[in-house]
Amino acid sequence: MSTLSDLVLAQGRSSEADVEWLHLLVGDWQLLADLSFADMVLWVPTAEDGSFVAVAHARPSSAATLFYRDIVGQEIREEWREQVTQSFATAKVVDSAEPDWYEDTPTRVRAIPVLRRLNANSAETTQRPIAVVTRHSNQDEMRTPSRQELNFTASANDLFGMIATGDFPDLGAPAGPRRGAPRASDGLLRLDTNGIVVFASPNGLSAFNRMGFEGELERKSLAEVTTELIGAQQEVDESLPLVVTGRAPWRADIESKGVTVSLRSIPLRDHGERIGAVVLCRDVTEMRHQERELITKDATIREIHHRVKNNLQTVASLLRIQARRTHSDEARTSLQNAMRRVAAIAVVHDTLSTGLSQNVDFDEVFDSVLKLVTEVAASHNTTVRPKKTGEFGVLPSEAATPLALGLTELVTNAVEHGLDGRDGEVEIVAERFDDHLDIQVRDNGRGLPEGKVGSGLGTQIVRTLIQGELGGTIDWHTLTGSGTEVTITIPFRWLTAAAPGAA
Repeated sequence: MSTLSDLVLAQGRSSEADVEWLHLLVGDWQLLADLSFADMVLWVPTAEDGSFVAVAHARPSSAATLFYRDIVGQEIREEWREQVTQSFATAKVVDSAEPDWYEDTPTRVRAIPVLRRLNANSAETTQRPIAVVTRHSNQDEMRTPSRQELNFTASANDLFGMIATGDFPDLGAPAGPRRGAPRASDGLLRLDTNGIVVFASPNGLSAFNRMGFEGELERKSLAEVTTELIGAQQEVDESLPLVVTGRAPWRADIESKGVTVSLRSIPLRDHGERIGAVVLCRDVTEMRHQERELITKDATIREIHHRVKNNLQTVASLLRIQARRTHSDEARTSLQNAMRRVAAIAVVHDTLSTGLSQNVDFDEVFDSVLKLVTEVAASHNTTVRPKKTGEFGVLPSEAATPLALGLTELVTNAVEHGLDGRDGEVEIVAERFDDHLDIQVRDNGRGLPEGKVGSGLGTQIVRTLIQGELGGTIDWHTLTGSGTEVTITIPFRWLTAAAPGAA
């Protein structure tokens, strides 16, 4: 299925600004369908024959849908073409003169032109519509509508009128998170221009009752009600006054008696003049509790990584002290190597302790690891010029630790054995592909005899980490002239299995 942008741009009559406006409109698509108890279809004109193509569709959660099969991407049906064409040409709302039949179901169709506001600081709109919205109401079960249905429908009609004048969606509205956003079914309040509640749905009233409000909301100032609920709280959402008076298209949370309710205000306008507002409300107590738990767990995990890093650095310091006091050269070298390996692992935990994700920017990690090479070179009276080319990218922590330790061993081996007490260069080349990561570690030292690989502890550690833990391959060979090159290949299928989405 093509995206909204693809479908709109494919018709050849819409600009990038038009597409962005339609994205904002479709962002509130479900609200319009639920308030109107009807299917909503968005049509854009085609460049060739003057027809229209459906680019978005929303089914109501408050009523039965008319379109059981997907209509997006289809050309407009002949029975709707004249009405939609008229709305597009005149930039006016056009209602069907008589019920229309769709698959043996009587329906009413309303066509609403979509005008785009040119900027947030001006009432100027496009000279002609950029699309048309059709509302398809099911007339099969006609009955006397309830007071809630009448208010929902009135709110929907106000929003349709705003679509036709470029007042909705509102360019001044912040792009808040969709998760936890209030919906029409969660609770709806209608305010007049003075912020007085003229209608409160049962769910909306219940949300305020759970916060300690007693009585009826209707005929009361929502601002005064919320002021009474929050009392002398020290921390209050700064945007709350704008939301409860219905003067700005913002969202805010109100908390009282352990209950948190999210509010969203949608100012209603008639040709630019404010006529009231719709305030959606939703009890998000459990959701906010879960979010706080996640934040606490994230902080705990970061603190654990921080403490592990500190403990590892303490161990490395103890090994360094012990190495300085030992009189055996062999023992001193072993202790220094152990100290370096512990320090390399500490670098990964240090990076993890500063972020929320369990994935790490390995380039940042490896830049810190390379600093350990300077200590190794200094202990061998050698000047080494380490150089990194390319990028490793983001890796899961499960891969970062063994890879950092393995590369530390290879670079250290290049300094201790490849350069062997003389100045030189160690180059690390990283190349990332869609399905694997290639790494080369090169030095310009004396090189290994062709076909001969070291059998020391460092080589064994590298093999265990790269082949065993990372599922990769490793190859040693001598460069033409002088020096050694070690080639490592790590498949991303292992990284994906270890941490989904990391690769």
